[in-house]
Amino acid sequence: MSEDIIALLKENVIQGRKTGNDEGIDDSLSGTAGVMELTQSALEKKIPTEAIIMQGLTAGMQVVGEKYTTKEYFIPDMLASAEAVGAAMDILKPYLEASNIETKGIFAIATVKGDIHDIGKNIVAILLRGAGYEVNDLGTDVPIEKIVETVRENKPDFLGLSALLTTTMVVMGEIIEALKQNGLRDKVKVLIGGAAVSDEYAREIGADAYCVDGFHAISVLDAFRKAED
Repeated sequence: MSEDIIALLKENVIQGRKTGNDEGIDDSLSGTAGVMELTQSALEKKIPTEAIIMQGLTAGMQVVGEKYTTKEYFIPDMLASAEAVGAAMDILKPYLEASNIETKGIFAIATVKGDIHDIGKNIVAILLRGAGYEVNDLGTDVPIEKIVETVRENKPDFLGLSALLTTTMVVMGEIIEALKQNGLRDKVKVLIGGAAVSDEYAREIGADAYCVDGFHAISVLDAFRKAED
């Protein structure tokens, strides 16, 4: 029975069905429980939260990532699945806190000052939560001082910076310089992303990595963690 719920949960993530009212990519599951209902059912049946996340939510998003890479899925499809996972993680949050399950790390994320675009950032944040990271989303148009203060006070393991515009991507370099001036650069790994930036730009400003999307970010983070083990 537990395996059935986890399998259904994974499939509903792949289908992007947050609730039973959603149709999904195809109509084969129409009228049945969605990700939120299945997550609640799994908790009621005492299925471990780690199994719900890793075998249901994360496993489902891995398939979504593969479909997105092969262009079988597009941004709206990926976003529907990511939102479903985000809703499930909201349900799971109090259980995670109570069980003291160790997170993979703390990830602070922000769209830099002068830029208000947040769709890409939001997707990355949701995917990272689903992959087991504790995410501190600072929002959009975030001042350099606030980011530096967050690194100093909250001590995140990773800092994600997003910029869609060529006019705002320069702020990423300013943030890294501010971290250096405050003696914090070696305390956090900096990942950048967004339409305006690239691998070359990441190297130019001294960032630790450039991430194409949320799935790539998870791979990069996992590589960082393995290197530290």
